[in-house]
Amino acid sequence: MSSFGIVPEGKNLSAKMMAALHEIHKRASKDSIVIRFQKGRYDFYQENASSRMYYISNHAEYRGEQKPLEKPLHVAIPLEDFRSLTVEGNGALFVCHGCMLPVSLVRSQNCTLQDIQIDFQETMYPQIKILKNEGKAGITFEVFPDVDYRLTKDSVLDIYALGQWGIRPFYGTAYEGETKRVAYNTGDLEFPNHSLVAKGKRVIHAPLWHDERLKPGFVMLLRTWDRPAPAVFLHHNVNTTLKNVEINYAKGMGVLAQLCENVTLDSIKICLSERNPSRYITTVVDATHFSHCRGKIVSTHGFYEHMGDDAINVHGIYLNMEERVDDYTVIGRFMYEQTYGFDWGFAGDTVQFVSKETSEVVTGMNRIVDIVPMDVNDSAMGARSFKIVFADPLDGRLFGKDKFCMENLTWTPEVCFAKNLIRNNRARGALFTTPKKVVVDSNVFDHISGAAILISGDCSYWYESGACRDVLICNNRFINVLSSIFMEANAVISISPVVKNLQKQERCYHGGKAESIRIINNKFDVFDAPILYAKSVDGLLFKGNTIHINSEYAPFHWNQSRYRLERVGRMDIDH
Repeated sequence: MSSFGIVPEGKNLSAKMMAALHEIHKRASKDSIVIRFQKGRYDFYQENASSRMYYISNHAEYRGEQKPLEKPLHVAIPLEDFRSLTVEGNGALFVCHGCMLPVSLVRSQNCTLQDIQIDFQETMYPQIKILKNEGKAGITFEVFPDVDYRLTKDSVLDIYALGQWGIRPFYGTAYEGETKRVAYNTGDLEFPNHSLVAKGKRVIHAPLWHDERLKPGFVMLLRTWDRPAPAVFLHHNVNTTLKNVEINYAKGMGVLAQLCENVTLDSIKICLSERNPSRYITTVVDATHFSHCRGKIVSTHGFYEHMGDDAINVHGIYLNMEERVDDYTVIGRFMYEQTYGFDWGFAGDTVQFVSKETSEVVTGMNRIVDIVPMDVNDSAMGARSFKIVFADPLDGRLFGKDKFCMENLTWTPEVCFAKNLIRNNRARGALFTTPKKVVVDSNVFDHISGAAILISGDCSYWYESGACRDVLICNNRFINVLSSIFMEANAVISISPVVKNLQKQERCYHGGKAESIRIINNKFDVFDAPILYAKSVDGLLFKGNTIHINSEYAPFHWNQSRYRLERVGRMDIDH
């Protein structure tokens, strides 16, 4: 890359990078390609960067609008249509400025990204320090020095981020000032962003902010729903490896993969950097997220800390059945507002139908003969709805708008999550919803503020499929997790699909055979009661686990049952 003028400690390298990649594509053979960086810092700005219109699962930018905005992203290093590419960072640090997507890898095969580090010069969301909590008189706080803010005429805190004014936070996460852990028994907290009064340099009083849990010295990250882009975006790739990749900050997720086959994360670090000691968060949401992938996902020897959400989330996407056109044809639609605009399926894929009321599989499997987007031309980019033609006649029960979802079984991955350290993050440690084999082995879950492991699935909000059939959770250590209440955080290990009508359900959502979900030989070092929550599971084994109760925090959880079961079939729980 130095031969293209891309060297460390330069100025804005965005234009040079765009020109270099264009030239590499022209000159490179179809055989293996190595893009080699020197060790050092490389800065990329929005100005003169490559522009791409990507639709990225579970990401969106709102900018004060009720619906997410569709607009091109500024990409620092867009890697597209490569075969056998290796990016050798040699310790290169890529620092982005403004609202950018640092690295994308799209429509590529047999590619490796290794020994690179990604960071942002500035954060998207403000951090504040609680100075005084006067109960009914309100809370006084100090805005961190690196935050560009103003109080508007209507006394609202307005933040300059993503290249413009307009970030107006309304909720946040509280952290202990010294340990940087999510504050005990807090969860997501409301921030009443109105009636604010300036009291001094960067000091603001919020007279209507009343929350006794917020102690002087706590740091609070204020936020909105915006999550414009991940640090690394993987799309339509086959056989991708990320090795020794470190991400210190991202304005969305760390690594987001969609429609990818076989992804390996080896020794990934999502961690705070000594360069920015005042930061309390790494990624705004998940550290790694796999949406509608297949093949095998492997994450080993990773280090995940201070994320705004899960260390790993693996799921498919339910498509809502909008209309039955004829006995072979339906109209399906993406439902979650942050997930649409890309292919849902292809000719030859296997699909099954699921009741939205009970989350049960309604009929046998069928095969796609043809699938075309309904609301865009040619490709699926930007599509929300598809016309799908199946090989066999549709079951006669599949009638009625908004009653059924479709699950693409072809785009479901096997997962191995092993020998990772996950600590000090908001929400969950790991989330899995896939019918293929899942192994969670020899990880350490340390001070996760919600459930350490969540096995979920829903046909009503996120539309994340599918039911888990073969899960092994073994040899893990859980250290004082579940210190706050987050959605579905019902126990250290929470098997909790969202089922609208559980009483009407005839077949359990997860499992399906004896010992489908096996939780064995784990160590629980906890301060509160709930260890295992299971709902709508057939085939559960809990055996050989050790539980030690400590006194780091006072017990507070609503669930004071060590094992709480709702509609569980075959099970073997060793007390």
